Amino acid sequence: MMFQGKALKVSLLPDGIAELTFDLQGESVNKFNLLAVSELEQVLDLLERAKDIKGLLVKSAKDVFIVGADIMEFGAVFSSGPENITSHLATNNRNFCRLEDLPFPTVVAINGFALGGGLEFCLACDYRIASPAAKIGLPETKLGIIPGWGGTVRLPRVAGLDTAVEWIAAGKENDAAAALTARVVDAVVELEKLNEAALHCLKQCISGKFDYVARRAQKKGPLKLNFIESMMAFETSKAFVGAQAGRNYPAPVSAIKAMQKAADKGRDDALQAEAENFAKMAQTPVAQALVGIFVNEQMLGKKAKGWEKKADKKIARAAVLGAGIMGGGIAYQSALKGVPIKMKDIAQKGIDLGLSEANKLLSKRVERKKLSPAEMGDVLNRIEPALSYEGFDQIDIVVEAVVENPKVKKSVLAEAETKVSADTIIASNTSTISISLLAEALSRPENFCGMHFFNPVHMMPLVEVIRGVKTSDNAVARTVAYANAMGKKPIVVKDCPGFLVNRVLFPYLAGFAMLLRDGADFQRIDKLMETWGWPMGPAYLLDVVGIDTAVHAEKVMADGFPDRMKRDFTSCTDVLFAAGRLGQKNEKGFYNYELDKKGKPAKVLAPEVVELLKPTITGAAELRDEDIIARMMIPMATELTRCLDEGIVDTAAEADMALVYGTGFPPFRGGVFRWIDSIGAKEFCDLANKFSGLGALYSAPDSLKAKAANNQKFYG
Repeated sequence: MMFQGKALKVSLLPDGIAELTFDLQGESVNKFNLLAVSELEQVLDLLERAKDIKGLLVKSAKDVFIVGADIMEFGAVFSSGPENITSHLATNNRNFCRLEDLPFPTVVAINGFALGGGLEFCLACDYRIASPAAKIGLPETKLGIIPGWGGTVRLPRVAGLDTAVEWIAAGKENDAAAALTARVVDAVVELEKLNEAALHCLKQCISGKFDYVARRAQKKGPLKLNFIESMMAFETSKAFVGAQAGRNYPAPVSAIKAMQKAADKGRDDALQAEAENFAKMAQTPVAQALVGIFVNEQMLGKKAKGWEKKADKKIARAAVLGAGIMGGGIAYQSALKGVPIKMKDIAQKGIDLGLSEANKLLSKRVERKKLSPAEMGDVLNRIEPALSYEGFDQIDIVVEAVVENPKVKKSVLAEAETKVSADTIIASNTSTISISLLAEALSRPENFCGMHFFNPVHMMPLVEVIRGVKTSDNAVARTVAYANAMGKKPIVVKDCPGFLVNRVLFPYLAGFAMLLRDGADFQRIDKLMETWGWPMGPAYLLDVVGIDTAVHAEKVMADGFPDRMKRDFTSCTDVLFAAGRLGQKNEKGFYNYELDKKGKPAKVLAPEVVELLKPTITGAAELRDEDIIARMMIPMATELTRCLDEGIVDTAAEADMALVYGTGFPPFRGGVFRWIDSIGAKEFCDLANKFSGLGALYSAPDSLKAKAANNQKFYG
């Protein structure tokens, strides 16, 4: 053994071949944390001094190769300034260059994920052999940064500029076949023969049959483009990628600029250009927000796994009460992820609607080649339609998804409890009704909780798991386990009107209603909030949610929090509801809806709505764009702070992720609390005070005022 560390080891094989194995102790995956970077430096010292080594084979002892840098270390690095960021990059850049310059050939066997720094390491090797299980890519732009260990330098020289622009700008994972087609890897072989194939390739290099020296020369030289070719390629790419990414996500275009600046340079100067660009991107608010989201996601995943471990049993069989669109969506998601589910309704019509929804979603996956027809059949076979409770005594968890009416829900829940075993968990998919109130109908309230899915179920990642007053830890744990099994992001919250997401969404919509009352144009507000980063403006959102649903939820919220959410004026939603304009569900709301070429409802202007709303306008304020945005966002932020203060949600990170997952809050802003941090608690409180005359929703809670006074943040 030449070297034995906590992340790397080097052993000698016959024929003068050294074998470098990545195996980071204490971790399920390999990553380039500070330890791995330090040990790689030590290994290269040994390899450079060794006299009898003829080649280097690199492999992983884990199921993945290397997933990239340790993103958990980014926060401290990014906040340390451009010089320290560049210095942090330099250590591993020197490592990769030393690897590339070794006096013998290098071949890497990619058995699984090789992402970010993992792929950049592979690109520094002479040949790359992958298994079919490999997933390869440079996802850095999804974190608001660019590759920093040679990705923008080596990938265009290995695979061509078009491939480099596509891979780096999109930041997506690519399978082994795509990587082979793109010439990013040199061969794809079955996993059991991977090391053998990589060793054979290395021996071909040693014997002179493969010209690895010429490959190195290509990677270390300028791009082979003349001035005209270069200008046309880069300018076209920047224009196209810029339009796709949008102005709120600058990293993809920045990566192309780094490639352009380095196009006529040799490796070392090109790497310097990349490092300077990386340092610039790393200090942007977008990078800080997106890295923060990644860190929050890791925390949420660990917390959900922790809950799952507390569950008394795994979810082997599930059921949903109430078919239709929502029930069909839940059944589809459960069956797709491998958990068989009964879908019960009181009428065949409901069953047919639920099955139709599942069939429609599965057919789309087949069309997109994400499922084969046979696999679609297997998924459908895991959905068992039922008009009775037969077999419910074998069910581990039942999700109630009937009409949003407390009397109906109480009746259905009470009946279901008599049909299941004593340890079956029952969860309600209510969006507004108190879990503790619904539990009054049950004899085993400890086995009951909320499991609030967001519509459409197959697209929205969030599931709120709501703990009622009498809900047991086991009920929460088993429900979280089921959400995990369905591929969802569960967040545990306490019971209150609207729970977490709707409780903070409706103050946002209340801000919208007050703006319309004061004379603002709803189309202007939609455009402003979409420019701010929301996927859709509030008027469009209300149409998608359903005006009738919004009116019902607004009443629940007003009853629950009358001091802040009770209105003293006729709202825009009241007027549209009275006029029978329910949104997309009946093709007329704030906008009218017509099917586009793809068969999806597309909004068109509805002049009649302007006339309908005129009688509700009681003001004619001259509103600046920034005032409209502030009046929309302040109520959401103050209410979310109250939720954190009251313990409705445990942490700022969970609160932020709930809004990103459940409402589409702009990811590049990192969440409401990270947005407040970005402008400063004092500045936010001053802004809220400016609009305090609008009511209690615009009053900053005492905890936020304390942060302002002490110059504190939600995130350290």
